[in-house]
Amino acid sequence: MTTTDPVPRGRPRSSGAHKCARCGRMAAKIRVRWPEGAICGICFTNALHITGTCTLCGHEGLLPGRHDGADVCRSCAGISTNMTCDGCGVEAERFRSGHCIRCVLHADLSSVLQPHTPPDLRLKRLINILVETDRPESIYTWKRSKAANGLLAGLGARDISLTHLAFDALPQSKGVEFVRELLVHHSILPERDRHLATFERWLDTRLENLSTTASVERPIGQFGRWHHLRRLRTMSQPGKNLSAATRSAKQEITEASKFVTWLHEEHRIGFPDCRQAHIEDYLSSGPSTRQLIRTFIVWHLKAGTVSRLAVPHRYSERKPLITQPRRLELINHCITATRVAKSPRVAGLILLLYAQPIIKIVGLKTTDLIARPDGLYLKLGTTPALIPEQVSELFWNYLRDRPNQQTGNKNSAWLFPSTIAGQHMHVDSLKDKLRTLGIDLAAARNATLRDLVSELPPTLVAQALGYSAKVIHLHAADAAVPMAGYISAKTHFSSEPRS
Repeated sequence: MTTTDPVPRGRPRSSGAHKCARCGRMAAKIRVRWPEGAICGICFTNALHITGTCTLCGHEGLLPGRHDGADVCRSCAGISTNMTCDGCGVEAERFRSGHCIRCVLHADLSSVLQPHTPPDLRLKRLINILVETDRPESIYTWKRSKAANGLLAGLGARDISLTHLAFDALPQSKGVEFVRELLVHHSILPERDRHLATFERWLDTRLENLSTTASVERPIGQFGRWHHLRRLRTMSQPGKNLSAATRSAKQEITEASKFVTWLHEEHRIGFPDCRQAHIEDYLSSGPSTRQLIRTFIVWHLKAGTVSRLAVPHRYSERKPLITQPRRLELINHCITATRVAKSPRVAGLILLLYAQPIIKIVGLKTTDLIARPDGLYLKLGTTPALIPEQVSELFWNYLRDRPNQQTGNKNSAWLFPSTIAGQHMHVDSLKDKLRTLGIDLAAARNATLRDLVSELPPTLVAQALGYSAKVIHLHAADAAVPMAGYISAKTHFSSEPRS
């Protein structure tokens, strides 16, 4: 199996009869003519986003021109195009009516949010936050959508108050969550556990859909509220990521709902009347996900609502595995695939070098990367792991240029920021990106663990990677590794700087 770069994303450039003097491509239209020749629209826009110090005259600001391959200012390039905003006076592309994009965006947002009638400093702050993003063009495009415009208009008319309760009452969408998390990220709305709040809304909707059948809704409601919701509220605390816990709870509740519904529809009985034969029949006649009803049954046994029931433990019959040569090929691909965005390449290396589950990878923070005199370390367990010199440069470059921080998500603490302010990348999104790189997630993780326990003491691997000793020893047993010392190997995961 070979590894290829993903197909480049984005809208392809249109072709035409006019050749751009800057990029050399044939364009349908020419945006402007400068001393160097005809300039297409894309090159014109790109040129007006280049800032710095002119190498010819020392001018600080916009550098749209070219001289001997260097970016130079408008005067030195002999460009007569007006590039000064009539509103704020800064050098920038005149986006509309002689005004730059930030001035246009500020005027449009002020018109719809109406921060002065009546005065609301929070709305004024929101306008400034949106205007000052690194990519104001993205905000301009977003606000023109029907959903975004309706939300902003509701805030401006004061029909939607700046409270979590008001946002909860809105039809849930990415746009609503984008604005809500932006407000939270900038302390306009108070902090709250996003995953817990989402689970509470999901559970209410789930139980409402089951409410027409009391024999189904009652045991599911007891399990969902008295077990999972109570447990999640206890777990919720600052810095604690409940993403994995809420996903697991939703899956268990969903599978339990299917089981109790099956009892009602197939046997016309409620869960308290369930017998062992019903469970065996249900498990044997469907997919392996039905085994997830185990927690539901165990909890009800402890609560005393049912008795004399049991669900056998399910053990995986096989562990998917890739070969070590294939794993090394994928590692090399993550290092060299420069056409691919850095985030999936870095995440792929964390998976292929340290066998981390995706839910843990997305939850890493920038503070988990530790710089020391002898190199860069990654904190996954109790003992930070040294990042190999061959890949550390990619990690350094990624840390300096993380994505998704240009639309209100500046200075994100997450190593893999989401497009939603204050949040990390979604698990499913990262999974899709890694699969595009050709990585079989479970097989790659198992192969990495098998390689590590073959070279290092299992206890040391568990401490460095944040796994339980039991799990690592099971992998060591699968690999037929003797539980020897390998004391000299400790330098691979040493938490002390080397001299």
